Amino acid sequence: MEITEVKVFPRGSGEAEDQKLKAYVSITFDGSFVVRGLKVIDGKNGLFVVMPSRKLSDGTFKDIAHPLNNEMRKNIEVKVLEKFHETIQTSETRAQ
Repeated sequence: MEITEVKVFPRGSGEAEDQKLKAYVSITFDGSFVVRGLKVIDGKNGLFVVMPSRKLSDGTFKDIAHPLNNEMRKNIEVKVLEKFHETIQTSETRAQ
């Protein structure tokens, strides 16, 4: 399964709790299957990718879609973060 498209939607600065959320992301596999709702988060050890999830009645979160192995998880994270950095750089260049 190949990631054929990554769309990044950067978030502006907002409330303190939302400052860790840097972007929402959609990825397309094989040009025929899209997964929306991934997030780029700025954590203690740098940026990482969170899979789409929903909040359960007990307050915990459950992934809606997620990779089944570490190889695919790493592939998704690499592609998403590459596109995130590219998008941010392009936005900053246009702002100047």
